[in-house]
Formats: sequence, C-alpha cells, structure tokens
Amino acid sequence: MAAISLDPSLRLQHINGKDPHHHGAVVEEIQGLIKVYRDGQVERPQIVPFVTAAPLSLELGVTSRDIVIDKFTNIWARFYVPSICSHGKLPLLVYFHGGGFCVGSAAWSCYHEFLARLSAKAGCLIMSVNYRLAPENPLPAAYEDGLKALIWLKRQSLCGSSDQYWWSRLCDFSKIFLAGDSAGANIAYNVASRLGSNNSIQAMTLKPLGLKGTILIQPFFGGDARTHSESHMVQPPRSALSLSSSDTYWRLALPAGANRDHPWCNPLSTKLEDVRLMPTMVCVSEMDILKDRNLEFCTALVRAGKRAEYVVFKGVGHAFQVLSRCQLSQTRTHEMLAHIKAFLSR
Repeated sequence: MAAISLDPSLRLQHINGKDPHHHGAVVEEIQGLIKVYRDGQVERPQIVPFVTAAPLSLELGVTSRDIVIDKFTNIWARFYVPSICSHGKLPLLVYFHGGGFCVGSAAWSCYHEFLARLSAKAGCLIMSVNYRLAPENPLPAAYEDGLKALIWLKRQSLCGSSDQYWWSRLCDFSKIFLAGDSAGANIAYNVASRLGSNNSIQAMTLKPLGLKGTILIQPFFGGDARTHSESHMVQPPRSALSLSSSDTYWRLALPAGANRDHPWCNPLSTKLEDVRLMPTMVCVSEMDILKDRNLEFCTALVRAGKRAEYVVFKGVGHAFQVLSRCQLSQTRTHEMLAHIKAFLSR
C-alpha cells in the first residue's frame, strides 16, 4: 500500500503556544503522528487535513452535517445521508474512525471522503463518532463514548427534535450496525461485547434500537505473544501500522499496568461463548501485520458458535481504503464497499 507521506513543512501546533522544551523529555513518540512529553503534554501534527461537513462531490448525492452528542465531553458526530431514498427508510451505520485510539478524527478528509462514498454506495445513513483520544483519555473512554452515542440515538428514535428531522425521518432505527476500522473496529467490537455480556443492562436500555450486526475493518487487536504476520511481515517506511507503532499505541491507550493480553486488546483472552454477539463481518488486509490476528479472531468467533464471516483483500495493507490512492487500493475499496452493502442488506 502507499505509505503516509509526511509533509516536512508541517509545524507542530503547541498548546498555549509553549515551547515543547518546557515540557521535559519525550517519553512516547510515533514519528509524525504523536509526541508525548514527561509532563503529560501531547502534540499531534496535522498530518491529514481536517475538513468541514460541507465539501462533498455533488455527483455523490450525499448530505453531511455535524451534530453535538455530548457538550460536556465534547463528543460529536458527522452524519452522512444519501439524497435519494427510493426504498423507504434506511439502515444506520454507527462508525468509529481509526488511529490507534490516539490520533484521528471524524473530520479527517480521508474519512470524510470514504464514508461519503460508503453512504452513497451502500444506501445507508452513517453516524461517524468523534470520540475522546488517549493518552489524555485512556480506555475505556472511547468505549463509553460509543455507548453514549447509542443512548443519544435512542433518544432521537423516541422523541427526536425537529432540527434532527433532516436525517431521522429517513432512519430505520430497527436496523443499526456498529462499524469501524483499526482502533475504530476495536471500539465497535468492545461496545458490542458490552451490550452482549450476560450481566448487561445497557442492551435493554437501548430499546427500541435494533442492533443488527458489526462490521470490523482491519480490527486493531493485540497480544503479548506475536503472530507470524506481526513478526515477519515487512512494512514499508512510514506505513500506516508497524509493530513498533502498534506497541506504542497500546502503551498509550491501555490503563496503567495493563499488558497486551488485557481483554480490551486481546479478545481471545476472554471466553467468547459467554458473550452474545451480533452477526459480524471482518475485513482483513493481506499485507497488514494484523492479518493473522484478525484471522485467528474470526476462527475463534466461529468456534464459539457466533455468526461470523471474513473477507481478505489481496495485495493491500492496513487502512488502504482511507490512506492509499493507488489503483489497486481503489479497486479493493470498491470491493469493500460492495461487501458492506451486501452485509447491510441481509
């Protein structure tokens, strides 16, 4: 896949205009993406442009707007609505962006373009959740934000305000799907797991929402033991996900003292038979270091009696659908959109 190219002209945006040297030594860093200082200060270069909801190709026929979900925690979502609805109400995809829990935004241009295309191709509404990031907000903050987004959706289904009518009138609240890529797929899975745990009262409180399935694109899972693809798959310089950056993301995102066999990182460290999961589709990239871990996860789901399927996208790497514009990636992205559409239509 095409690697992310860092623009050397980028300048770090320092909070409060302070010199970074005032924050002490750098304790964690992923070059060009995130830098964490000893005093807890965090810097994130603007490697991907942020865009407003407005700019979309007219030929897509998709309307997009931003909506505040929780003003106290600054959670918001970007909605995508196909302009033409000829088959009654549409399913809603609740989407979580990737970025190792530490970077990324629903306003990143690459997600804005991808989700607009997905909305148009699959004929669905999309709610792209902008959740809180680690290390300032370590896990389970992102999972809590996902649940909060669903509770907000429930309120809209029961007594939506007139200013939400532009999308809610088209929404089939009985057909809600959770989805995401990379860390966002991890969030979608862990939110679904919380709703499906044997002692969960949250699933009951979401009625009348009907949760129908999860779509996990290159889910960001881990474990203390390395898989073959993690240990041996060579990644190009500045690739979307290397083993080193994966380890750093987990150190920043997991609670203090947790290792990579924590259930939030390694779902196979739990008893999957005890969790009620919705039908699940997993999108796996052949050249992704997570390939083997994703395939092991799919096998474990089936062994636990869950309805799970997977698709392997040949010749492409992690996050190809949002970060690579080469012809092969574009072809595979079209294939991915078609698979998602088929999954939503069942």
